[in-house]
Amino acid sequence: MAILTAEKLIIAFKKLGQFTANPDPDFKNLILSAPNSNAWFTVEEVEKALKALHHMLNDQDIETWFKSIKVSASPKKVGLILAGNIPMVGFHDVISVLATGNIALIKLSSSDDKLLPALLKRLVDIEPLLADHIVYVERLKDFDAVIATGSNNTSRYFEYYFGKVPNIIRKNRNSVAVLTGKESKEEIAMLGHDVFDYFGLGCRNVSKLFIPEDYDIKNFYEPIESFQNIINHFKYNNNYDYNKSIYLVNAATHFDNGFLLLKEDVNMVSPLAVLFYERYKNLEEVQERLAQEEENIQCIVSKADLKLNTTVLAPGQSQAPKLWDYADNVNTIDFLNSL
Repeated sequence: MAILTAEKLIIAFKKLGQFTANPDPDFKNLILSAPNSNAWFTVEEVEKALKALHHMLNDQDIETWFKSIKVSASPKKVGLILAGNIPMVGFHDVISVLATGNIALIKLSSSDDKLLPALLKRLVDIEPLLADHIVYVERLKDFDAVIATGSNNTSRYFEYYFGKVPNIIRKNRNSVAVLTGKESKEEIAMLGHDVFDYFGLGCRNVSKLFIPEDYDIKNFYEPIESFQNIINHFKYNNNYDYNKSIYLVNAATHFDNGFLLLKEDVNMVSPLAVLFYERYKNLEEVQERLAQEEENIQCIVSKADLKLNTTVLAPGQSQAPKLWDYADNVNTIDFLNSL
């Protein structure tokens, strides 16, 4: 009987990485039809997600990642409740379960129930031994552990139902950017990707800016003009119009460049098409503030030398995670290795 080994998994993941760079005609047709099922999954955004997976699944990083992985000889059934906010967002959880030799019981999000199964089918085509390790379920049962991603509300439900088994339960998180005022126009333009990629719907998207007391907002607005076409997407535009009307009716002070609203606000999570900002006196003040919000922040985008536990990335990198950039700073592989 053939056994699933680390060597076989490494080869399979490398070949899937190659596939993401050059998908077959059927997968390309699926990308073209994706907006019919989910209007947020435009062709451009799905291709962007596929490119990010290609970046993640490079040969060297796969080799490095597997140095921390133990492939279990006695597979455990790991229930996965996946999010669907951006295309194929649950992919990393699935391959983490597969990489450790375990069985993924996958509860797909109704928002992303076609792309991910199609990609995993290609993985099974590459390595048929994985067929028995991928199971789609409508309801989780007979599981040994659970990784569940949801909102702050659903997390309470997850904790109630899954609290008796080993689990990772993820809640709402967003990302922030800390500007010093010394950023180049090119760096601010790259920050635009952290704000606008996937329409700002991901937990790795920046929803809050920290800016110096004397920072001129036009220094942020001018370099991101290239993202103005986002307003042509009807769902994004609806959110922009709605939030703009609320601010106008309430006479709330805000900035507006025609496709992104900026509003001074202490909250970390802004509505879609809005970016909250907060002014600071010095970086020590920001570090203290971010340390207090650590459990609500996925990552931080900044060129500043910040001394924090949260991952700090250069502008433009928030939506290009490495295999070892684990959500919520919880090492999924360590969790799975311990089962």
